[in-house]
Amino acid sequence: MIKNKSSKRNIVFLGTSLPRECGIATFSQDLLDQLEHIPGFDKPHIIAVNNNETYQYDEQVIKEINQHNQSDYSEAADYLNFSDVDLLVIQHEFGIYGGESGELLIPFVEKLSIPYIVIFHTVLTNPSAKQRHIMNRVAELSVKVVTMAQSTVNDLSMIYGIDASKVSFIHHGVPYVKTESRAKLKEQYGFADRKILSTFGFLSPGKGIEYSIEAMRGVVKQHPDSLYIVFGKTHPVVKQETGEVYRQKLMGLVNELGLQHNVLFVDKLLTQEEVIESLVMSDIYMTPYLGKDQAVSGTLAYGVGYGRVIVSTPYRYATEMLADGRGLLANFRDAASLEACILQLLDNPELIKEMENRTAELGKTMLWKEIAKTYAELFQEQISISKLDNRSVI
Repeated sequence: MIKNKSSKRNIVFLGTSLPRECGIATFSQDLLDQLEHIPGFDKPHIIAVNNNETYQYDEQVIKEINQHNQSDYSEAADYLNFSDVDLLVIQHEFGIYGGESGELLIPFVEKLSIPYIVIFHTVLTNPSAKQRHIMNRVAELSVKVVTMAQSTVNDLSMIYGIDASKVSFIHHGVPYVKTESRAKLKEQYGFADRKILSTFGFLSPGKGIEYSIEAMRGVVKQHPDSLYIVFGKTHPVVKQETGEVYRQKLMGLVNELGLQHNVLFVDKLLTQEEVIESLVMSDIYMTPYLGKDQAVSGTLAYGVGYGRVIVSTPYRYATEMLADGRGLLANFRDAASLEACILQLLDNPELIKEMENRTAELGKTMLWKEIAKTYAELFQEQISISKLDNRSVI
């Protein structure tokens, strides 16, 4: 049981937690690391939602929930209700909670007597009735809803029926890591005098990497020194279901097109430092994703955060983040379109510099140090309101 003996605010997060290989776990850790250094807050903790794997957590995780076990949710709600926790922060993604579309979250929030904020990591434009109901109900009982894309603010109200006054927009955070210059990193990694294009993150069929590889066939005819690096291991769920079929397909395509010198796979889970170094080293960052409704992309946020020139397909988050000359948008599933965007940049070094400057202006506002301050203000405000409401009831 958590007992808060100080006057500092006591925050607990619900969601996945490192070392589980999950983007939301990384998001939570980055935010927690920053909150710990903000005056007025105790060291935050996590209630970790587990799948069928076993994880070795540190003391930051105070309780675990088996995502498929209804009683675990009930016990966690009781635990929080009788603790000194001031505010719960729920990281929401349909796939990390049990039941159809994660419906086991509903009885959990209905049982809570402490205030909570929900951060929606996915906002679908065409949800199923079940998905819409879950998000509506979770939002209805919350004190605040956070979305990470401006384009989804209206959707939460119009599509999901969420009270617009509850919704706050806060950018996806980006960690700060001090690195060497692009030129030094290229030399360090053995890529001196090459134009580097890259993509990082878990590998899965929805990433559209095959179209970037096909685009490289035309790119190398004019820029034979160009190298496309695909950083990241196969998504754990994809690997469990289909093994390395997608990666093998991509590698076969590279061989078929004779691009062994111009496409490189780095099959590993990058450390945070390696992720940032891969971005700083890159001349162009690529997100050729296939899902047009993707409202948020952590990898694209990182690219913007470090002022990279980005070539992407026009999914929702990319369209928003690359507006005002911060990148180029290619057509979905169109290697020729991607090729044209890449060549436009590689043929015009001054254009790359201009775009980098514009992107960096937005990117510097997205560093976790700044984003955490925004969250801290939101948490403090909602805790204060909840305490006032409790006094009025008494």
